[in-house]
Amino acid sequence: MTDNKLDVLVLREQLVAPNGPYAALDVLDTTGSTNADLMSAARGGAADRTVLVAERQTAGRGRRSRTWVSPEGSGVYLSVLVRPTTVPAARLGTLGMVAGLALMHAARETAGIDAVLKWPNDLLVGADRTKAAGVLSEVAANQAAVVGVGLNVTALPEGADPGPGGLPAGSFAGAGATVTDRTEITASFLRAFAEFEAAWRLSDGDVARSGVLAGYREACGTIGQRVRAELPDGTALTGVAVDVDEDGRLLLDLDDGTSQGVSAGDVVHLRKD
Repeated sequence: MTDNKLDVLVLREQLVAPNGPYAALDVLDTTGSTNADLMSAARGGAADRTVLVAERQTAGRGRRSRTWVSPEGSGVYLSVLVRPTTVPAARLGTLGMVAGLALMHAARETAGIDAVLKWPNDLLVGADRTKAAGVLSEVAANQAAVVGVGLNVTALPEGADPGPGGLPAGSFAGAGATVTDRTEITASFLRAFAEFEAAWRLSDGDVARSGVLAGYREACGTIGQRVRAELPDGTALTGVAVDVDEDGRLLLDLDDGTSQGVSAGDVVHLRKD
């Protein structure tokens, strides 16, 4: 399929109540950041399961305030507002794992490409494991959270900037996707996200009980890798990633023989000797 403008009518017909799980879905031609827009909407009382999609973002954001380039017509840039009132605030951060599983569904089941998750929030695709997507989850007021996704669908221009740790940028098309229609990929992600988020919510955000943790562990290409974890305070840890725990932390067996869990930071997959 060829890429064109997102079809908002198709998305609403398939995904918005009464036919689908979402309360509202809008597509903007351009905005600064869909996450910033929905964080503002959350403060204004926007409904649970509100979706905002943009054809183009001028100030897309990733973790640690990094920018995410979001050119028109080449990717999927969206955010979902959820109000899981039964989920303890401490568990809202695991929504990023839910979104990661939905990205895996869109990559494997819809686009037909090989993909893995890189802890904590990247989707790596193809044999070269290039970064095609990232997730940014933010907690809003009144027991709400906004989960944003930036996904490269069409081939990137030559010389696209690498991500943290020199991770090369990639796309679904670059990984040989059989489907690159952005409306179809958007719908696939949102359907999967709604399904996984519903199970997570019914389990009060318990990733183990909801099955999210098992799915994430299976999809996580970081587990088993020798890594360098670059922490927010500027320090770094080196060792082997052995697991992801029920709080979403990456568990490391360090080179000095100790073990440690990492809850935030950038992880670089190191080449094997």
